[in-house]
Formats: sequence, structure tokens, C-alpha cells
Amino acid sequence: MGTLRRSARQLARRTGLVAVILSTIFLVCVGAAAAETAPGLTFLHTRGEDIVNEQGQKVLLRGLGLGNWFLPEGYMWKFGQRADRPRRIEQLTQELLGPDAASRFWHEFRRNYITQADIQRLAQLGYNSVRPALNSRLFLTASGGCTGNEEGFVLLDNLVQWCKAAGVYVIVDMHAAPGGQTGANIDDSAADKPELFMEPKYETQLTELWQALARRYKDEPTVAGYDLLNEPLPERTGAAKAYKDRLEPLYQRLTKAIREIDPRHMIILEGADWANEWSVFTRPFDPNLVYEFHYYCWNNPTVVNSIQKYLDYRTKLGAPIWGGETGEKDDAIYWATTAYFEANNVGWSFWPWKKMDARNAPCSVKPPGGWAAVTAYSRGGAKPARAAAQQAFDELLANIRLDNCVFNPDVVAATLRRVPARIEAANFDPGGQDTGYSVHEPKYRSASYRPSEAVPITQVPMGRWQTERYITLQPGEWTAYTFSSPTTGAYNLTMRVRAKADSAQAQVLIGDQARTLQVTSTAWTEIKLDPLQLNSGTNRLKWSVSQGPVELEWLEFSQKHAE
Repeated sequence: MGTLRRSARQLARRTGLVAVILSTIFLVCVGAAAAETAPGLTFLHTRGEDIVNEQGQKVLLRGLGLGNWFLPEGYMWKFGQRADRPRRIEQLTQELLGPDAASRFWHEFRRNYITQADIQRLAQLGYNSVRPALNSRLFLTASGGCTGNEEGFVLLDNLVQWCKAAGVYVIVDMHAAPGGQTGANIDDSAADKPELFMEPKYETQLTELWQALARRYKDEPTVAGYDLLNEPLPERTGAAKAYKDRLEPLYQRLTKAIREIDPRHMIILEGADWANEWSVFTRPFDPNLVYEFHYYCWNNPTVVNSIQKYLDYRTKLGAPIWGGETGEKDDAIYWATTAYFEANNVGWSFWPWKKMDARNAPCSVKPPGGWAAVTAYSRGGAKPARAAAQQAFDELLANIRLDNCVFNPDVVAATLRRVPARIEAANFDPGGQDTGYSVHEPKYRSASYRPSEAVPITQVPMGRWQTERYITLQPGEWTAYTFSSPTTGAYNLTMRVRAKADSAQAQVLIGDQARTLQVTSTAWTEIKLDPLQLNSGTNRLKWSVSQGPVELEWLEFSQKHAE
């Protein structure tokens, strides 16, 4: 994800953003739509710009990154630079707990952070794939060998079996290669250097490790593909300039080594500079390649960043592309991102499934009592007493289990664009004039948020990570919103609107159901409409202005309950 992801950025969230949704109701609705038994998975392969299964059906990967499990990241623990990567976090636990207790902690942590319950839950929610971030150290002996019995193999075998039972694909992601491919905290670098590209022994170890993984999973269709290297060679450190000409040749060597054992699985390639510098790619050297980029929108105010350069490369390369990481912001950008990707035939993986004290991930781990003292120590503060530290880490082992986590249904609703949810007015459908909207001046370009679109969007920063965002439509103009419902039934719809001057009028249309709003105030007003019937599956809402102008900030669907 790049160094930006590692900084302290647990983003502030709007407290009103679907806070009233009860997670139990949400899960019951989703569970009712899920199949009793997971369908059997088949091998995936590429066909032109698509990923397809053995029946030739297109598969769009909608997944979750399993970060912080094989490879703990300091920002997910609220730690400072002193504990920003696995080896430093491990050192911190030894200092606080002692070597034996620390060893026991890590064994239990990896056994419980992700379990079969996590996989069952995310499958029920509607995700169809996971991307576990691997640390090569868990798969290698101290001397760099690979016996196949190391802890990493046991954990990954378990994951594959859980996913097989749940009908969920696994993308094997080499997040931290031997020696390190980035020279930063995210690859568990020992010396802040991309030593994979500096020492031949590390390339040998990586090759042997990928061959061991290929040998293990060559006949397993649950494994969708092999993501050879995560976010290699950042530009800011000089690593890209020094070594990026070696990246595609390394991919070729690794692919050749894998193909000696496994001819079927997809090979997934990331560009240089946090996966996004694609000039390193010349032409496909294997018929089953997928090209991966990572996508984060950290501008403030927010901008929905363009993926056009990746779409252009897709045409040039004649192969599928995939957004292997996205997330780490807020519901509005999650909705916009997945809608944008899917409108362009691009699958995605949300990062991450679970982290500590988070409102912007599906699952949040509760900080243990006394955790503030531990995090302070990671930033150079006083060392907590061993008994206090032990109590905090013991509590953490309980808190990481799924049934003890806080579930954030709004995050899931946003990524999968499913109601109940709040839909920002600025997240109208992709596709442009006469598809996502109709405006009188289609050559106009918005000043913010979606600068390639013709709908006027205004953003008002309300704090570092909070923004009030709304659209303005004139009489005769409209915007459209496509979303899904887990079941057929009645929903309440509330809209936050205001008239630009005097009174105004607008309409909501869903299928043959129409509702008219009289907007009589120039102050922001929440208007609740009579219940609307939604179909199970895809629904489309059209918002149009007949008298105005009218400004719209959001639309919120909530379930209608019997009186």
C-alpha cells in the first residue's frame, strides 16, 4: 500500500453514516440470500481482458485483503516507527513479555487472527475472494531453506481449506519476499533496502519458495493465482531508478520456475512504485497473466482518481487488470471506487478485512485495556511493567477473534453497493451523459471529487478527513444510482436536500414507483418519503429536478419495519 498507509491515519468518520443499521439485521438479510452450500470452485484463467472459470463464465473478483495476519503492520496496532514492521513488533513483544511468552503470543495470534469463522462471515456477506499478505519468513527456515513444514504453510493450507468450503478464491500474495522487494516497512525489510534485487541468494530463495507453493497448490482450484511481488521498488527511495529494469525479467524467471510445476494458475504482476508504475511492462510473456495496480484516494478534499492509464495498458497488453488493493478512506470513496472499477470490468480487493479500533474496515479489533501504555512504548515512552503488558497482550488475543470484534456494516454496504446504506449524491452511476446523469452542459467539468464528470459537485472540508459533499441540478437534469438489495421488500428513503432559492421540486423514480418532493427551504433539510419497494438484486433510482435548482447531499435507504 505504500508508506502513506503506514502513517497514523485512522480516519474520522461521519457518525451519522448508517450508524443506525443493526449488524444482526444486516447479516440475516445477507445470509438469507446466500446459498446453503458453497458452489464448487473451478480453475480461473484469462481470456482476453476477462478472467473466466472453466465453464467460460466471466468472474469479477470482489475480495478482501487479509492484512496483519501473516505480516503484522505497525499502523494496525497503533504503533510508532519503533514497531512499524513484523520483526520490530516481534522485538517489542520480546522486550515486554520475555522470549518464551512472546513466542506463545505469536503462535496464538496467528492461530486466531483469521479463522474459519472469518472466512464464513465474509463469504456470507458476498465477497468471493481473499488476498492473504504473506511474510516469506514464515515459510523459510533460519538458513533460508524451505521444507514445506514451516508455520506459514500450515496457516495457508488451513486458509485454502476454509475458502474451499466457503466458495471463496485465494490470491496468494508475496507481501514480504526474502530480502525485501521495497526496502520499507511493508516488506519486513531488515535494512531498509530492497535486498531481493541486490543479493542473488534472495532471488534463489524466492524462486524456491514460489516453486514450493506451486507444488503444493498446483491441483487446487481454490487458489485463483499467484501474486508474485507486492508493491516492489518505490521511487521515493531511489529503488525504482536503480532496479526497475530488473523487475519484469525477475517476473519472467519466477513464472518460468512456477510453470515447470504448475501450468494452470494465473500469474499476477504488480508494477514498480507501489504497484502503479507500469512502464516496466513490455508484452505478456505468458498466456495466463493478470496485471495489478493499487488504488488509494488520500487527497483532501477527496478526488476519485482516474484509472484510465491502467485501462490503456489493458488494451495494449490484451490481458486482464485488477485493483489488488483499495480502501483506507471512507464509505463515500469505497462506493465510488467499486462502482468505477466494475463499470470498467475491473475486479478489486478491499484492504483490509480487520484492524484495530477502525471505523473504515469491515471488522474492528477492540484495543485492550492498558494498550495506550504499549503504544506509547513503541514511540519511545516508558516501558510498561511486564505483568501489565502481559495482561494487555492476553486481552488482545481474545479481542482479535471475530466474535469479539465490532462489525461495521456500512463499510460492507459501501464496497458492495448494497442497501441498507447511505448513498452520497456525488456517487451517481459511472458512464457519463445519458447513463449516469443528464445535464444541460455536458462539456462542463466538476471542480472537485469527480473532475471528469459534468455534474456540479461541491466539497466543503469539515475537518482533516471529513467533507460535506453535494450536487446541484437545474430543472430538467437528473442523476442515477444503481445498487443492490439482499431481499425484496419495503424500504424507507430519506434525502438531505435544500433549494437554492425559494421553493423547488424534484422526483424520485424506482421502476414504476414515483415520489415527488417539495423542497421549500434554503437550509439543509431531511425529507423522508413514503416507503418504496425494492427488488432482490439490482435496483436503479433516478433523481430528477423539475423546479429549482436543487442541491442534494445524500440518499439513505433504511429497512421499513412492521408497525
